[in-house]
Amino acid sequence: MLGKVIFIEHDQTEHVAEFEAGSSVMQIAVDNAIPGIDGDCGGECACGTCHVIVSEDWFSKTGTPGDEEEQMLSMTPERTSTSRLGCQVIVTDAMDGITVHLPEFQM
Repeated sequence: MLGKVIFIEHDQTEHVAEFEAGSSVMQIAVDNAIPGIDGDCGGECACGTCHVIVSEDWFSKTGTPGDEEEQMLSMTPERTSTSRLGCQVIVTDAMDGITVHLPEFQM
């Protein structure tokens, strides 16, 4: 089953990308050339260039950030209470329709 992630840029431009469960939000963004998601470290939770702000109604479905992710997010000036690194959010079928906002600036 294919699901959809809705990426919303800082200027409110929307991009809809399909996914298969088990992919990371970062990989989905990179595979679909979503602007603003670089994933420079390849998903190793080492750069912060895949910072996304998850819509509040979806945040609880993304899991709990680990220590490494918290450390990377602590260096992100646009961090919010629902910030995650896209490389650490693995999508499930239950996340079909998840909406994530892209910060104006990435690290």
